[in-house]
This record gives sequence, structure tokens and C-alpha cells, in this order.
Amino acid sequence: MTRIDEALDWIHSRLKFNIRPGLSRVEALLDRLEHPDRSLSMIHVAGTNGKGSTVAFTASIFREAGLRVATFTSPFIVSFGERMSINSEPIPDERLITYVDLMKPMVEEMDSIDELAGVTEFEIITAMAFKYFADETVDLAIIEVGLGGLLDSTNVILPELTAITTIGLDHVDILGDSYEAIASQKAGIIKDKVPLVTGNIIPEAMAVIDETAKQHASRHYRYGQDYKLNYDGNPEERFDFEGQGMRLSGLVKGLQGKHQIENAGMAIEMSLIYARQKGIELSEDLISKAVAKAFWPGRMEEIAPSVFIDGAHNVHAIRRLIDNLETEFAGKKLRLLFSAITTKDIGQMLDLLKAVPGASLSLTTFDYPKALALEDFKGSGLTLVEDWYEEVDKEIQKDEILIVTGSLYFISQVRAYLLSKD
Repeated sequence: MTRIDEALDWIHSRLKFNIRPGLSRVEALLDRLEHPDRSLSMIHVAGTNGKGSTVAFTASIFREAGLRVATFTSPFIVSFGERMSINSEPIPDERLITYVDLMKPMVEEMDSIDELAGVTEFEIITAMAFKYFADETVDLAIIEVGLGGLLDSTNVILPELTAITTIGLDHVDILGDSYEAIASQKAGIIKDKVPLVTGNIIPEAMAVIDETAKQHASRHYRYGQDYKLNYDGNPEERFDFEGQGMRLSGLVKGLQGKHQIENAGMAIEMSLIYARQKGIELSEDLISKAVAKAFWPGRMEEIAPSVFIDGAHNVHAIRRLIDNLETEFAGKKLRLLFSAITTKDIGQMLDLLKAVPGASLSLTTFDYPKALALEDFKGSGLTLVEDWYEEVDKEIQKDEILIVTGSLYFISQVRAYLLSKD
């Protein structure tokens, strides 16, 4: 076993969740690391869907402006190290090993203290990311929430801007089973007098977020009010943006899918607000180029001719995927291959996919502890595929499109397989 394998095995050996939720453990770990987070300029991004894409667009804008930009995201699609990247480059294996060697004794010492015992995997990599970014003296760190917001490990930071992309019913066993309850958790990242940007959020969830922003005297910039987007249905998905005194016309986005217009627009609003605070000049030409260059793997990504992968891993994301399919692939024969993990509302996602006009749907499983079991769907009338490799290897027929979707863990395996064939 290599040193990097040993380091990753130790990280993965830690608990996914601790029965005592809270920020005390990650705070204590950061204290032992001398609080690298306090030297960073950060943007904090929460939301049910769209976080990763919004981070990608925002990072692209500031890289284009010449900044050294760090991103902390989850889960990974290609390699574990991409969760903590600088200018799109994952943390090198040797650096990750160094940080494990540094932090492992700290975690073991904390395990001997009852109130600090059981530091989780996500708490460790959160602290590790801050340490790495601080050691590299990045200009900006864009931090994606792992789960929820209020009690998420990343919520120890004091960012200069916060953002909430969307609110949907996901992780209801942890965050609550209503839009209002989930919005309350996401709104937990709002800080006193720190500006907030929100995306296209339903009214009942927005009411909770708006009230929280008022309590924190946080200036709230809303989609459709403080910044506006215009898309006329053109097939190239060019769109217009208006906000922060800037108007941009005919923007082209680097990520495919109509929903990415909202993510790109939100990222532009966020970037203009942050840039104004920091005295950074963002020209219309710079923003246009950066939005067109943005890339995020596994989001309506054409990984092979007429083969797309999309990590639509919850009901909200499946609805957006279907909207894209109806817009972008009208008249095409759609072959859908889906899999998910058991903590998701698989039944509702399947019901939505079965209703896609003219599409064939196959259900499969994959190598992951929580992956769905095909035997649970025998007698469902669905086409069950034991080996997804065979399905993705089938020859694409004329006017046919293969869409591989569902769990991000699933599509990451499909992506790696298809790229290895090249």
C-alpha cells in the first residue's frame, strides 16, 4: 500500500457523522492548527443543488482576473484531491500525506477527550483544506457547504460573502422534511452584516432566508429583483445579465443545461459584489470570457459522442434534468441509465424519469456501500441492468442520446470508465 493510500484510508476510517452534532470538534482541531481559516478571504456557498456549478463559475471569473483561487467542494468526481483545489489543480498527494501526518496525532489526542472525541472525516478535510489554502496564501477561497449549513463543519468561517443557490427536499432525515426547515438550516451560514446572494428559491423557503438575513443585518441580493437574467429560448442558451450596475448581453456559458443560466447569473452577481468590496476590477469582456470557460465535471457533460453524464442526485435535480432533456434533445431517442443511493427518494425520481416522453429507462447498481439493490425493484416493470458497463458500451443508434444520471458516486465511476477507454 502506498503512502497516499494509507493517508486516504485513515481519513475514510473516521466517522461520517458524529452522534453529537456541532462545531466544537472542528473548532478545536482548527485551534490546534492555529486557525488557518482566519487568514483567508472567503465566499461561503450553500444550497440543495447548483453549489458546485456556481462555485465553478465564480472561480473561473476570479481566475480570469488574475487571482489565485482555492475551492473546497464535495463529493469528488475524478480524484479525492479535487475536493481542495487551487486554480483547478487538486492538492498534490505529497501535500495531503504531509497534512495527515500533521493532523493524525491531533485527532488521536482529541479522541482521548470525551467532549472532543470522534472527529469526523468531513471535519478533518475541512480543517485540512483551510490549512492548505492558508499555507499557499491564496487570494480567495470559495467554500462549499457539505450538508445543510447551520451545523456544517465549514460554518466556523467568517466569510466576506455568503450565497444560497436553491432549496429542495433532500437529506430530509437530517435537515427536516419541509422547505422551511431546510431553508432554516441553509440560512445558518448567514453572518452579521455579511452580504448574501440567493438564487431562484421558492417563496416559502425565501421567507425564512429573508427573515434570517434581516436578523443579521445582512444585505440580501435576490434573483429576479436585485439581479435579473433574460433567456429567450435560443438553442445556444445565450443569456443576458443585469445587476450591480452592469448589463451583459449574449453570454455563453461553459456548462451545458438551461438551469446553468441561473447558476452563472448568480455567480456573476456574487463576483461583482465581492470585487467591489475588494477593489478588484471586473470588465464585461473578462466576465464573458470566464463564464464561457467554466467547467465542472459530471454536470450535463458530454463524455463521449452522444453520451452525457449528469449528477442529478435528488428530486429537485431530476426535475431540472428533465427540463433540459425536453429543451435540448427534442426529437431524439433518449436512453436513460439511472442509479442512486438508498438515502435518496428513489421512488419519486424514478416516477419522474418514467414520465419522460419517448425515453427508455434502465435501472442499475454500482460499487458503493449505500448503492440501491436491484432485487428491491424486481416486479417493478423497470428494465434492470446488472452490469452498467454493458449498457454504456452499447452502440449509440442514429438520433439516440444516452443519459447516465443519478448519484454523483455512480456517474464518477461511469466517467472514469469511459475516459479510460480513450
